[in-house]
Amino acid sequence: MKLNLRNPLVFFDLETTGTNINSDRIVEICYLKVYPNGNEETKTMRINPEMHIPEESSAVHGIYDEDVKDCPTFKDVARNIAHDIEGCDLAGFNSNRFDIPVLAEEFLRAGVDIDLSRRKFVDVQVIFHKMEQRTLSAAYKFYCGKNLEDAHSAEGDTRATYEVLMAQLDRYPELKNDINFLSEYSSFTKNVDFAGRMVYDDKGVEIFNFGKYKGISVAEVLKRDPGYYGWILNNDFTLNTKAMLTKIRLRELTQR
Repeated sequence: MKLNLRNPLVFFDLETTGTNINSDRIVEICYLKVYPNGNEETKTMRINPEMHIPEESSAVHGIYDEDVKDCPTFKDVARNIAHDIEGCDLAGFNSNRFDIPVLAEEFLRAGVDIDLSRRKFVDVQVIFHKMEQRTLSAAYKFYCGKNLEDAHSAEGDTRATYEVLMAQLDRYPELKNDINFLSEYSSFTKNVDFAGRMVYDDKGVEIFNFGKYKGISVAEVLKRDPGYYGWILNNDFTLNTKAMLTKIRLRELTQR
């Protein structure tokens, strides 16, 4: 099967210093760019995270401080990566909850202005969990009939994710070979920010998705409790969350 694409689709995977999307950094990135005509390009690069890679993370992906000490920082390569994914939709495995937010944070730290919210995101893990409830290695075995020998390497996981999506389209006739459909299907919520701290309700209104104001309009909270804005800005939330909240706050101020 050939993917039905309007735009190039970039499958990507990150290996990182940990699982905190606010503070952990990329140590390896791989992306596989699939064009509407079926042509493919792939690129893998190691990244110096400018921080110690915890031993428990190295035990998972096999990348240690010594392996990346002479590699470029993300800031060194950010513009090249942004150029490579310009005009593309994005796909990954657990990418909506982890890889997309982490990548967005790295671009913000590097000062690269890229509007990822305009892209379509296909999360192959969400499709898999809705259909079968398993992990990437199990998905690869289930759908492709092969063992994932190089699991937890960015390149191995990226290629496996691409193959799993193709196999999912072959297996489930109810899945449309259409990126708009797959993007909608592989989303649990419609996020305002990539971390999902704010989401759109069924009327398209931004609401908080956590804490004491969960389910309440962001605009209403900013009006009722203006100090909540400062609390978020001064605490451990992603740069993207803070930027989107600021955008809503400025919009509400100009409408008064």
